[in-house]
Amino acid sequence: MRLNYVEHGQGTPVVLLHGMFGSLTNLGGLARALSDSYRVISCDLRNQGDSFHSDVMDLQSMSEDLVTLLDYLDIEATSVVGHSLGGKVGMQFALNYSDRCLNLVVADISPVAYAPKHDLILEALVDLSKDIIYDRAAADKLLARHIHDRDMRSFLLKNISKSNNGTYQIKINLKVIEKNYYTNLVAAPKGDPFESSTLFLKGEKSAYIQEKHKSQIGVLFPNYKLKILDECGHWLHVQKPELFNILIEQFLDGAEL
Repeated sequence: MRLNYVEHGQGTPVVLLHGMFGSLTNLGGLARALSDSYRVISCDLRNQGDSFHSDVMDLQSMSEDLVTLLDYLDIEATSVVGHSLGGKVGMQFALNYSDRCLNLVVADISPVAYAPKHDLILEALVDLSKDIIYDRAAADKLLARHIHDRDMRSFLLKNISKSNNGTYQIKINLKVIEKNYYTNLVAAPKGDPFESSTLFLKGEKSAYIQEKHKSQIGVLFPNYKLKILDECGHWLHVQKPELFNILIEQFLDGAEL
């Protein structure tokens, strides 16, 4: 099975991987910024967006999905940019298939195992899946029981689609995501060190990349750089899109950051 994808531009390939509960549209601004100089391939990860559903959801399997897509597109090697879960998948791909990864950008995630914790987003989507929804306004109202941030609810509403009977259904594979959310999806990527250039981008206000993580980052990605985006949280590509895009483009161009 092959990941759903769209591509724009020509040149050296760059694959963009979104985070949890997202889709290929999440990094659309970056895709547009890079498409003048690069062949940009934006993907939906398995069980999300419009990609295939599978009972298996772990970093290894998702990194293999990228290999399958590259083979289909006849791409020998590519740069990879991943945010959050997409960053973990990108790291796993680089560690396992270094010959197929030119360089790597990891946005606000570390190569460590995170402690499982209660997540309001998962709870909100699970509750939403139990209701019969006839319009997006009703879905938004149900999500608001858990999530007060309107922008976050708008982001999550991209995960519903209208079915043939007129109701709205959650299109992601929520059952499998819920099953793996606190186990496989918080696990650390593993493999041989990736020696090529790697850029880690951290939101200043985010705790996903911490000082204590730097030693492990250095072990697995010895040729790494870390840039911190001021006044940003985990959604740094939304909060500082221009700077986010510029840093990544400069890195891919080989400029000194």
